[in-house]
Amino acid sequence: MDLGNKGTLKSLFVPGGLLLLAAVVMLSGGFLSISAAAVDFYYYAVFIAGILLAWRFHSSRVLFALIMLLLAHRAIDFFSAGHAVSVGAGRIAFEAVAFLLPLNFILLSLGRESGLSIPAVTPRLVWLFLESVFVAVICRPGTTASPAFIRVALLSRSLFHWTKIPQLALLAFGVAFAVLLVRFVRHRKLVESGLLWALVATFLGLQANALDRIAIAYWATAGLLLVASIIENSYVLAYHDELTSLPARRAFNEALPRLEAPFSIAVVDIDHFKSVNDTYGHETGDQVLGMVAARLSRVTGGGQAFRVGGEEFSILFPGKSAKEVLPHLEELRTAVEQSTFRVRSLPERRSAPRGAGRRIADKKGTTRRSRPSKFPVDASVDGLSVTVSIGVAESGPKAREVEQVIEAADKALYRAKRTGRNRVESASDSSRPRMKRNIA
Repeated sequence: MDLGNKGTLKSLFVPGGLLLLAAVVMLSGGFLSISAAAVDFYYYAVFIAGILLAWRFHSSRVLFALIMLLLAHRAIDFFSAGHAVSVGAGRIAFEAVAFLLPLNFILLSLGRESGLSIPAVTPRLVWLFLESVFVAVICRPGTTASPAFIRVALLSRSLFHWTKIPQLALLAFGVAFAVLLVRFVRHRKLVESGLLWALVATFLGLQANALDRIAIAYWATAGLLLVASIIENSYVLAYHDELTSLPARRAFNEALPRLEAPFSIAVVDIDHFKSVNDTYGHETGDQVLGMVAARLSRVTGGGQAFRVGGEEFSILFPGKSAKEVLPHLEELRTAVEQSTFRVRSLPERRSAPRGAGRRIADKKGTTRRSRPSKFPVDASVDGLSVTVSIGVAESGPKAREVEQVIEAADKALYRAKRTGRNRVESASDSSRPRMKRNIA
């Protein structure tokens, strides 16, 4: 996925980036004076509410990220006895936490949502316990410095006079930031975005001396960013289709009342989609849906695509007539037709057509071959392609209501199916394009 893509950038910076920017402006810009009591309330409210939300939504990665941040900050506070972290056990705990936190962020990012069952959470609990023991051991009474590998100087120390964070920890933060950013760009998961911005907020908290009022607010903001990722992810699951990432039927239904004439609605259906599923299996069918959805997401002409069910999609064109959107729909149809991909495996037994390749008995007792599928079954098929049929209608004197426009677009789609598929049909006969070649 391209980082320069508008949707990717929006998902990256909204809401996490904006929340962190607001926190930096308020805490570092001197625009707002916050009392210690207010900061403490913010801190505990965020972590308590966040842990409860993560547990309720079974978000194991966010839950352990919140627990990790809470334990890390409390460890620094405990060993420093509430004083500065420049010397003694407080300094040792600070350096150890600064080194371990980014590594934990990497592990959480690379891990999967495993649920909250005892077998699933035990490895992470053990890991946090071992880290807690490690910090407790190196901070034992009489110890004056953290282990040498944590304090190793990779470059001249004069270059890092601006920070108390060890160089190895700074490197770990840089690697963790790069890993989280790459994983977000590749998978576009909101939890990755939340972990990324929480990592940055945690760094700012450590840089601000870890324990003063501003630093505590940054630690709380890190928790808030994780909570925001849960809420945003819940919204996406409710309004977006998980398979195709397109807005789902609920979003489509909520967008319809906002349409004002003039507008056009296109209905898109994948040709012979059932045959693709029967021949190559549902996994390949999902790949087909994903490919078509990717083309639909880039439709031109100001259209917004939705997956409304199965292999059917809809595109809304506010402020456009059917005549204006026809060239854009034709371009979309061509883009889908020219897209191909490789099928690497045979269909699963349970997804193969019933009776395919077997002899079946007729009423006279003789046997015959079952009807072959529309697509040849091959263990390795190069260049599998599909086509779509599209029907479009516009608002007007005969179709003032949205439901009437959708009904007219459906009729145009059925006409496209009857007259050869792989074509665009308008509800207006006068703007109907010529029949396109059917390759499906």
